[in-house]
Amino acid sequence: MIVLKIVLIGDGGVGKTAIRESYLGHGFESQYVMTIGADFAMQDDIVNGRKLRYQIWDLAGQDRFDGVRNVYYRGAKGSLLIFDVTRPDSYFNIPKWVKELWGFNGQGKIPIVLVANKIDLRELSDGEIISPDQGRKMAEKLTKLTSKEGFACHYIETSAKTGVKIQDAFSLLSENVMNLAEKRGLLKLKSSRPKSSLERQSIVKQLQ
Repeated sequence: MIVLKIVLIGDGGVGKTAIRESYLGHGFESQYVMTIGADFAMQDDIVNGRKLRYQIWDLAGQDRFDGVRNVYYRGAKGSLLIFDVTRPDSYFNIPKWVKELWGFNGQGKIPIVLVANKIDLRELSDGEIISPDQGRKMAEKLTKLTSKEGFACHYIETSAKTGVKIQDAFSLLSENVMNLAEKRGLLKLKSSRPKSSLERQSIVKQLQ
């Protein structure tokens, strides 16, 4: 069995915990207790005939946890980067999350599936919303940064409330992680030094 550590990242309140709970089969709740630092769960799955065991790390998104999140990135092989389609700020903060993920996981650039969550609220929202086209364009920007590494970053739209595309998001991420490992002739991606602050700043500038 292949053990795959993945991290769920994004601003607080975008639905990371709801997505995790939906994937684990626990159903949707209208309110969740705020994640303090990080929460952890494990789940077995089969993707493309391979037995996988996910180590799912749900990282707190509030600014006050910025100083403690870095340690939880170490060893991650991929990420669901989640934003709320009814909260543009959570979309525009994507570069911050990419900088953290790629800067502190110990392996540099790793696969990301960009997840637009709460699509069930699009038609109910009176405020500004993030369109599918905006989501796809951000994924294209990320892919320009990873194409030389041999992988793309994908975009998917989900609803943790209805369960739409939750399973697909995890499957898409694991497929990309495993395809990259095969290209490199590895079952596990080798560790490398954490990125310097200048390298992390460069990643953000390329996304702006």
